[in-house]
Amino acid sequence: MAKTPSDKLYRLIHGLSPAEKRYFRIFIRGKTDRESKYLQLFEAIDAQAVFDETALQTKIYKNRKPEGKKFSELKGYLYDLVLKSLQNFDENQSVEGRISQYLLSLEALNKRGHYADCLDLLQKAERLAVRYELFSQQLEILRWKKQIAYTRIDVDFLYKNLDQLNFEENLVLERLQNLATYRQAFFEIYLSIKKDAQNRNENPGGRLRELIQSDLFEGIASAKSHKARVYYLRGLNLAHYAALEYEAFYESGKNLIALLESQPHFLELSLSDYIAALSNHLLASGLLHKYEEVEECLHKFRRLRPITEDDRRKIHRQYYSSYFAFSIYMGKFEEARLEIARCQADAAEIDPKTYETTSFLLQFCIIAFGCNDYNAALDYLNQWTARPRTVEREDLQSILRVVALIIHYEMQNWALLESLLRSATRFMQKKNRLFDLERRFMQFIQESLRAPGNRERQDAFRKMKADLQTLAQQAGTRALLQTFDLEAWLDAKIKGISFSEATRLKTMNDER
Repeated sequence: MAKTPSDKLYRLIHGLSPAEKRYFRIFIRGKTDRESKYLQLFEAIDAQAVFDETALQTKIYKNRKPEGKKFSELKGYLYDLVLKSLQNFDENQSVEGRISQYLLSLEALNKRGHYADCLDLLQKAERLAVRYELFSQQLEILRWKKQIAYTRIDVDFLYKNLDQLNFEENLVLERLQNLATYRQAFFEIYLSIKKDAQNRNENPGGRLRELIQSDLFEGIASAKSHKARVYYLRGLNLAHYAALEYEAFYESGKNLIALLESQPHFLELSLSDYIAALSNHLLASGLLHKYEEVEECLHKFRRLRPITEDDRRKIHRQYYSSYFAFSIYMGKFEEARLEIARCQADAAEIDPKTYETTSFLLQFCIIAFGCNDYNAALDYLNQWTARPRTVEREDLQSILRVVALIIHYEMQNWALLESLLRSATRFMQKKNRLFDLERRFMQFIQESLRAPGNRERQDAFRKMKADLQTLAQQAGTRALLQTFDLEAWLDAKIKGISFSEATRLKTMNDER
């Protein structure tokens, strides 16, 4: 059986940023004429919208078939060249790269006996390593200080400084271990939350208490470095959210942002922690109705300038998903709909192979619904449903069947509703997701469909709203009620107002 051509080189090249592509073209200049074929292949792959191995061979070899494994070897060598250019690119951009260059130069100078120059380089490297808490590099620098003194037989230096060097080494080792401990604790908390996310019957946050009630989280003073303190607050922040402790979630998030902003030089190297902290604090502010702080966080997102392509993806996702969630909650559907076009335009500039936009479809669906454009809402919902299914989306598949019933109800597709109702019930039973709220909602739709007149239908709506007050307190209802404001919809139907108006009125009542 013929082997399927590998597209890993295609994926690597198409994952490069414009700056990285420019750097590669400069990097490859000066190579031999033979290697210009690699640049031809690079450009051909970069120009392809869809991977096509046969077209690439035709482009490089014209109508001649390459001998043996020549084309595979060409691709393999180009893959290595691209990786080497990325290594050089990263070394020129990163602090670790600069320190690495200092230490490589130091090693070359040391071999040739230029010890004074070695000490100058060590000083430069040490300043950077200390400033950016690069503990592994600090250990290497301390090793070189001892090594150079030993090589020079500088007994006087060792006599005066060995105790201090050993003290510094032990201190760095302690901080390195402390950082590793908090990093491990953070990922334990993160994994625990993700594993429990689908279990709607479990007491939220219950299993996390053991993790945050250990000595590690007695106080932030236990974290011995800025990076460790960041992990401390990130772990605590996640745990408070999972436990539904929203005040503590808000306070720990506020402290985390203050900590990150207090050391801006770290943010010049990486925005990942800051993006996550802003996103969580935005959510916490929304949950506590601190809307001015929500808008402040959104402004901070808009002002952020990405360092990497990953930053660009994260900033786009967190800003727009938060903006749309806030707009939906506030009932600002028309404003949000205007922003959808800009969101889609920005997303079009990001490689679709590395950026998944399915989650936005749910928000677009609710926004269109809030604008009374039920056809568009249904179209967005169908687009979401058509995407490949995963275990992570099981809960949403059930929830959106409820949303679909509401959309069809507004469209007055009465005949279709009966069929959809049976289908949704069977699906939820099969997936063990027919919880009390969903079961009561299905019953309500049946009652509404069978109501002989408007008065009986209104009674069904009022009874459903009354039952919702109790059902909303049960475990397992949060996901559905956060996806769609069922209470606002029921209010709209009872009072004879629009869903957007009902949402705004509900928000005003929540603030009181």
